Amino acid sequence: MRLRIVLVAVATLAVGFAVAQVTGQRWLGGGVLVAGGIVAAVLAWRWAGPVRALGAVAVFAVAFVVAHPLGRLIGAWPAVLAVCAATGTIAYALLRPRDKLSAT
Repeated sequence: MRLRIVLVAVATLAVGFAVAQVTGQRWLGGGVLVAGGIVAAVLAWRWAGPVRALGAVAVFAVAFVVAHPLGRLIGAWPAVLAVCAATGTIAYALLRPRDKLSAT
């Protein structure tokens, strides 16, 4: 379950950027980010509890913000891929199950 949550979050960052870039409509990409972020947050809340879920949401939000200035330095897609990798790694480490019983 933890891997699924991380994959939703990482895919949301990449797909949100792709939608904004392909359509030229930033709000559409933002809609993808919000929708995917909500799905990942709800799943994380159920799996890991509120504190870890909010921590994962904070990581997601920081990654989104950091991608913008990083994109000016290394390019848009390299920045998106870098923040996806960082988000996935940090979120995976953060989202441990609430207790041993919920891990099964």
